[in-house]
Amino acid sequence: MDSLENQLLIAMPSLMDPFFYKTVTYICEHNDHGAMGLVINSPIDITLNELLEQINEQKPFADTLEQRVLSGGPVAQNKGFVLHSQQPGWSSSLQLSNELMITTSKDILMSLGTELAPKHYLVTLGYAGWEPGQLEQEISQNSWLTLPADNEILFLTPAEQRWQKATEKLGINLAHLSHDIGHA
Repeated sequence: MDSLENQLLIAMPSLMDPFFYKTVTYICEHNDHGAMGLVINSPIDITLNELLEQINEQKPFADTLEQRVLSGGPVAQNKGFVLHSQQPGWSSSLQLSNELMITTSKDILMSLGTELAPKHYLVTLGYAGWEPGQLEQEISQNSWLTLPADNEILFLTPAEQRWQKATEKLGINLAHLSHDIGHA
């Protein structure tokens, strides 16, 4: 299977795992060692302002940071990730594509709400991870569909609407799909 890096994984309606039910996951890394991604449509009960206040009580934050932090996955839920538009210069960044980067350092968090912040970003706690071959097996079992990453879905669509928007981009109505696995 080709690498799924810079793809969106769209959970099939039949995927009943409570953590991944109707989720959209951005795949950051996919290779012989497994896969790593960030769920981009599962808001948790903490705003970005509240998270930043926990990290640094001294900094006054902009009132505009009321967006909710996302649960990026069930692994390392105490670790933060910022998926953002291209903007080099942060302490710990990895370029994911020509348009996207992921940063895990505190310096980017302190820029949010200022003119130094990336144009587009989302913040997650935790990530989703798959062992070698696990994601490929789940796809063959009809648990996931894939779609090239789309900045409109990532950054301009409200989190609660991302699954629906991603399924619409596929051009099919998932409600009409069979839950049975078939192989031609």
